[in-house]
Amino acid sequence: MNLTEIKNFSRIYETERKKIDIKLQNLLKGREPLMLYNPASYILESSGKRLRPLLVLFSAKASGGKFNQVYNAALAVEMLHNFTLVHDDIMDKADLRRGRETLHKKYDINTAILAGDSLLAVAYECLLKDCDVNAKKALASFTNGLIEVCEGQSLDTDFETRKNVSIDEYITMITKKTAMLLKMCCEIGSLLVDANPRDIKILSDYGLNLGIAFQIQDDLLDIIGDQKKFGKKVGGDLIEGKKTFLFLRALNKSKGDNKQALLRVIRNKGIKSSEVNKYKRIYEELDVIQDAKREIELYTNSALKAINKLTEKKNIGLFYWLADSLIKRDQ
Repeated sequence: MNLTEIKNFSRIYETERKKIDIKLQNLLKGREPLMLYNPASYILESSGKRLRPLLVLFSAKASGGKFNQVYNAALAVEMLHNFTLVHDDIMDKADLRRGRETLHKKYDINTAILAGDSLLAVAYECLLKDCDVNAKKALASFTNGLIEVCEGQSLDTDFETRKNVSIDEYITMITKKTAMLLKMCCEIGSLLVDANPRDIKILSDYGLNLGIAFQIQDDLLDIIGDQKKFGKKVGGDLIEGKKTFLFLRALNKSKGDNKQALLRVIRNKGIKSSEVNKYKRIYEELDVIQDAKREIELYTNSALKAINKLTEKKNIGLFYWLADSLIKRDQ
């Protein structure tokens, strides 16, 4: 990609991201009761990358459609995503999300659960507005994405109490919890503009592999990121005792004192905030930070290999730019 193309893709992304932000801000206005919809609106106000709705838009365009055919579907997947985040934050007892108080911290747990549920309901309402073609397939894809996320979250919770988790099991978990949602976004975007089955599969494969790379990058940023940019407490996964790609790779490679230190994370179900730098040094010593970067590159390359087969070659560049941006992100 040349500089002109990069600037153009960046402009398209930012323009559409801002449109999604505005549409989300207006989506719940005028709805009552306010004690339900004000908290629901609060979670949507935090902008973020809006990766999932933009994948819907880009996939529709790559399949010969237009953005305005799938804006409601784009809003639907973002609301579904935020529904999962609300419940995830409650389960993780997280205080921050995107640099702001989590919903259950700002309000209370009962309010957060109900507001999250309302987002899911309105998500289906939005999706139906764009179901002019392939409605049954689009609804099935959306519903399956939700089921996969729940299964992935269940596996993630199960891992917290298990002493032995393999990297293959971890990849299965993040495939369900993160990657299947990105796959669904690409699938729905192409389905709703009546793309040919071959392109739907290509875009779905791109989303799936990009999702796995995205989650491992998230694991990596948890230990090397800047908290102000990352929007969450750095080292949070270690503090909570989560078995991430980096932790599992470190456990497999470690010996002696490092092995014992990592096993203590499992026994104690986490570490103290003051110990994060100690474990970061262990990760650096075992070279697992570089291992994670190589794994991210592997899945990103698989995503790009898939998208190269797209029928309309002129649309490939945007997906290359997006993958490159996600690899290099710091938040």
